[in-house]
Amino acid sequence: MKIKVLGTLNAEVNGMSIVPTAGKPRQILALLALYPGRVVPVPTLMEEIWGSDLPQSSLTTLQTYILQLRRLLGTAMGPDVPGSVKDVLATRYGGYLLQIPSEAVDVYAYERLVAEGRQAFEDGEDDFAAARLREALDLWEGPALVDVRVGPILEIEVMRLEESRLVARERRIDADLRLGRHAELLAELTDLVARHPQHEGLHSQAMVALYRSGRQASALDVYRRLRQRLIEELGVEPSPQLQRMHQAMLAVDPRLDVVAGPRRTSTFDLYAA
Repeated sequence: MKIKVLGTLNAEVNGMSIVPTAGKPRQILALLALYPGRVVPVPTLMEEIWGSDLPQSSLTTLQTYILQLRRLLGTAMGPDVPGSVKDVLATRYGGYLLQIPSEAVDVYAYERLVAEGRQAFEDGEDDFAAARLREALDLWEGPALVDVRVGPILEIEVMRLEESRLVARERRIDADLRLGRHAELLAELTDLVARHPQHEGLHSQAMVALYRSGRQASALDVYRRLRQRLIEELGVEPSPQLQRMHQAMLAVDPRLDVVAGPRRTSTFDLYAA
């Protein structure tokens, strides 16, 4: 079995999809897929599907959804596969689980690659870090579970994954900046600061990429627009370290150059106290 959640929900056995068309069974499959080999309690599944407003027939209906998933699984497995459908989508005391290795789900490959990339980044191995983080991010085919209606449990998981994706992208950009790839990053960073208009880390990266590309005025303008937005919308000034970076650019601080910049730190932390 291979399952993808980093984009549209995709689950295949022997090349045959086992993703149901109905919304609630899709939710169940998605939630079970995020916890391979682990029991998901019945109350958790019910909360995901119905929230706090459980129908009287909730347990029976949940069992019906599980049966539908097992039928799809059985059709894909075929009659000649060792073991039974109930060994794969198993019932345990108080819940259900997908008895599959975690490697069968794309999110676990993603998290392994991110962990390797982050460690390489901390060790100053920038080429390896950038490559690993890029490989991890390439597993994404769109927003997580973009075609699944999410309830309260899946909503938290999707938010966690999307935040992890953004942090991994920041670290990959930091590694690329340390490798002197500032010019290649300009288009990507322009898009990111537009999508995340209050994100200081991304703005600091855009400022550095522009500055190192000989566009000091544009780098300072990024700071000016961010500062104006933070004051107008939140009533706060940019963080002290971003203010120090701004002053460093005005003073043409050599620490902003690629060859002089410190290793083992993020762009945003160049001027941390």
